[in-house]
Amino acid sequence: MGSLRNRILLGVLLVLASVVFYVLHYVIFRDAHHIFIYLVGDVAFVFIEVLMVTLVIHQLIEEREKKNRLEKLNMVIGSFFSEVGGELLASVSDFDPELEQVKQELVVNNDWSVERFKQAKGALRGLKYDIQVEADHLRQMREFLVARRDFMLRLLENPTLLEHEEFTDLLRAVFHLTEELTARKDLGASPDSDLKHMAGDIKRVYKILILEWLDYMRHLQKNYPFLFSLAVRQNPFDQTASVIVKG
Repeated sequence: MGSLRNRILLGVLLVLASVVFYVLHYVIFRDAHHIFIYLVGDVAFVFIEVLMVTLVIHQLIEEREKKNRLEKLNMVIGSFFSEVGGELLASVSDFDPELEQVKQELVVNNDWSVERFKQAKGALRGLKYDIQVEADHLRQMREFLVARRDFMLRLLENPTLLEHEEFTDLLRAVFHLTEELTARKDLGASPDSDLKHMAGDIKRVYKILILEWLDYMRHLQKNYPFLFSLAVRQNPFDQTASVIVKG
């Protein structure tokens, strides 16, 4: 409220100052005709100035700010896949009995076009992802996620995540899965109904994680070929992938 009052007061003072100088001009030169010619001309130009500022300059500034925000967001996503996402994707995919079908759409290489990425996403969205869980594997996943919980919490504190709803949903799904796993002291004693419930939580993570990973690979291919090269050589779905550059 105080800020609005100050702005109104400033506006009134500026208008009064303008009036004072117009009066001073008339007192000195006695030329009202000259004053009104420039006054009308200046007022007419205000509309063009507003047009330039709001529709051109402001748009350019917004586009630049948006580009900077997206770049920061992609850095956050990149750190997630480096620290958590890549290994989690490999771990979660072990629960998928139809993994071979999934792999066909995820062996990304340098020859992939934009259309190939879109085709892969469309195919992956149509899969059922029938997850089958095992207690021993759940224990390993719990240890992995608990060890990286603080890192993921720091990611959630980043305000740029508000720009990417899908990735935020992914983090929520991963946190929920972590809570479900840590809430059970003995995963081996879980009945089939409970294992089925956890399979649903893993399936939720799996579906979002695969699509986000695919988008991230497309981003690397387009903007950072050297990072894309490493990501391809570490592809958890490519059995022939090796981080060692050969030939």
